[in-house]
Amino acid sequence: MGLSLDLDGAVVLVTGGVRGVGAGIVRTFLEAGATVVTCARRAPEAPIEAAGRAAEFLACDVREPDQVSALVEAVAVRHGRLDVLVNNAGGAPFAEAATASPRFHDKIVGLNLLAPLLVAQHANAVMQKQDSGGSIVNISSVSGTRPSPGTAAYGAAKAGLDSLTASLAVEWAPKVRVNALNVGMVRTEQAELHYGDADGIAAVSATVPLGRLAEPADVGACAAFLASPLAGYVTGATLAVHGGGERPAFLGAAGVNKPLQNDP
Repeated sequence: MGLSLDLDGAVVLVTGGVRGVGAGIVRTFLEAGATVVTCARRAPEAPIEAAGRAAEFLACDVREPDQVSALVEAVAVRHGRLDVLVNNAGGAPFAEAATASPRFHDKIVGLNLLAPLLVAQHANAVMQKQDSGGSIVNISSVSGTRPSPGTAAYGAAKAGLDSLTASLAVEWAPKVRVNALNVGMVRTEQAELHYGDADGIAAVSATVPLGRLAEPADVGACAAFLASPLAGYVTGATLAVHGGGERPAFLGAAGVNKPLQNDP
């Protein structure tokens, strides 16, 4: 019997799914047959589409409890259920920890840690009442597993999100599975703001063992897998989606341009 990633009929909520990684996740779920609702503070310039269908959009600031409550209720009422939540909304601008204001740090932690918890709480309340339960996928970052200079509060929040994922998986089992993706560098429409021009992107890509940055669809495929029945025995897991990570700095310093091999 062949394996297929079929989410036909599933109702999926993707936060922050109007551009970049989020839009890639939305398109993947649409291609897998799911009904997808996405949210952000502002509507996209054009509907997010794939496989001849478009995602529904609802305005919501995921940091605001009243708005989140209304969002999840609207999805459940409109579609009669909620099968999957992908907590994608997040991010942070560059700011040195020594000079960033307390308000700045509060907003970053709020968006990247407390907001996913808030949305997950409301989604879980719906999923626990369903015979089939549900699945939550938190989009985390490699910044939570390594130093994150310039985005220290963001990295700390993502480390917290990894811990939160493991705890919620235990608390909400067996009805609701909770997993996370630790995402590395992704080539989005804003990649040049982070990595420079085409030459800069190529140079950064060369530091990744797989030789390229992730595409949003790569992240979407992993999120869809964790949400699907194929991962039915997976919960509390954090999957690294980083192309092998980053080559250790000492290799470059030593002039070693190829992976080291053990002598036979």
